Amino acid sequence: MSLDVIIELDKVSVIQGDTLVLSDVMMSIDKSEFVYIIGKTGSGKSSLLKLLYAELPVIDGMVKVAGYDLKKIKSRDIPYLRRKLGIVFQDFQLLTDRSVNENLLFVMKATGWKDKRKMENRLQDVLDKVGLGTKGFKMPFQLSQGEQQRVGIARALVNDPEIILADEPTGNLDPETSKGIVQLLFNICNTGRAILMATHDYSLFKDYKARTLLCENGKLLPLESEIN
Repeated sequence: MSLDVIIELDKVSVIQGDTLVLSDVMMSIDKSEFVYIIGKTGSGKSSLLKLLYAELPVIDGMVKVAGYDLKKIKSRDIPYLRRKLGIVFQDFQLLTDRSVNENLLFVMKATGWKDKRKMENRLQDVLDKVGLGTKGFKMPFQLSQGEQQRVGIARALVNDPEIILADEPTGNLDPETSKGIVQLLFNICNTGRAILMATHDYSLFKDYKARTLLCENGKLLPLESEIN
């Protein structure tokens, strides 16, 4: 694994339950690189991301993520791996009974933050980064869907991760809002983080070009960055 590579898979099978979803997966992603993973629903995009954050086990092949060998990783080390990852979900997964600030503080406390001043400063910093600096007091239901996804991205940034894994982050959003979310992810990528974004929204590629991998027929295949 070279110094620039932050995710590397070699001859990996992705297995969900008893089902072989993808086989012989080869993939290498550098620091600060933006990569799309595309494919139909059920083609293996989400399962591949789950493998990368150790939700699914590595059965065969080699998987290295942010310095961790996921075939050899011990259960006690998985939380430390996940602090190096930020995960963005299609359905936002916000705590609906808590404000934006409280959603972020919940993650901070769960991942070991103690100093209240540092927590408040970090909270404000990540909300500013996603354009919600004045909305920390709002409840999720008071926000648009696009704003809720920006909270999801802020939550993913809390621990200053090296990698963002975004699973269909625009799946519930209208086209214009989707563009804003992808632009935000590209901006985050430009700060030195690798972004791996699973999507089936091909329309985004014309405005936001990046290396693209296709999940199809149980394989992960390279594509040209632009889809016509």
